[in-house]
Amino acid sequence: MTEGMVMNLVRLLLYLVGMIGFAAFNAAYLTLLERKQASWMQLRRGPTEVGPWGLLQPVADGVKLMSKQLLLPRDVDVPLFLLGPIMVVVPPILCLVTIPFSETLVARNFNLGLLMIFAFGAISTFVLMLAGLASANKFSSIAAARIVAQNIAYEIPLLVIVLSLVMSTHSFNLHTIVDQQAGGFWHWNLLRLGTNPLMPVAFLIYFICLLAESNRAPFDMVEAESELVAGVFTEYSGMGFGLFFIAEYVNIVVGCCLATILFLGGWHCPFGLLPGLHWFLIKMYALCVMVVWVRWSFPRTQFYGLLNLSWKILIPLALANLLLTAVMLKLF
Repeated sequence: MTEGMVMNLVRLLLYLVGMIGFAAFNAAYLTLLERKQASWMQLRRGPTEVGPWGLLQPVADGVKLMSKQLLLPRDVDVPLFLLGPIMVVVPPILCLVTIPFSETLVARNFNLGLLMIFAFGAISTFVLMLAGLASANKFSSIAAARIVAQNIAYEIPLLVIVLSLVMSTHSFNLHTIVDQQAGGFWHWNLLRLGTNPLMPVAFLIYFICLLAESNRAPFDMVEAESELVAGVFTEYSGMGFGLFFIAEYVNIVVGCCLATILFLGGWHCPFGLLPGLHWFLIKMYALCVMVVWVRWSFPRTQFYGLLNLSWKILIPLALANLLLTAVMLKLF
């Protein structure tokens, strides 16, 4: 093994450790953000007891989860039941490896990075379904069936929207897509109305699909407490449940990172007052705040309403956006 190969391997391992730390930090403190933001919206105080302003509350929650026993209910499929929490958290962390947080900060710049993210996203859906079926619980089985129907419905408009952006940028490389949006706000894909007047609509469709794909309210059919106790997670306890919880928030981070790259210019900003990494994180966390805001503002929709929204509204709009993109590229 040459010295260059060893250095590349060490670099990749260091980035992977960094991504795991980044994912754990976000999973911990996005829960605190959610609880604080919900309390502000409902005129409550939220967590205040553990640490100054409640900043150590996520640490206390993590210690509590790790101290609890992982129970194995009777009749479960033991291998799938135990592998479910592990396999559901691995794909979103691997997605972070190919995301460029700045012009130089990226673990591995894959030419097909965009395709890689959606491939790993499909694995997460599959693992959630298997975890529900392996639990030998009727509520978990119903939630598993809902996961399949929901993700099939919302991956179609999501992929069609992303396909229209790939047609515009001629690349699956996330770094290249960001580079093409340099030069000012008007060069961001969200505001590039000359190439596609429906681009703000495309961003709205993407954001709705992000909520559905990450199983967030009003599309949280995976964990519908009022109907399914805790859905797929009903039989999980301790860190088994905790890993599902971490995966949900890491998926939110991945989705918001991808929205920043595809629509908001990535690390580019015309002001130039801060380094590119800071602008990327500002945009990404602003989208995370919007995700939390939606959860505490809208009630959970009925399951059939959720499917009708996708098949009758979002998919036709996404196809219209794709067709308009093709026409605009051909004419101009």
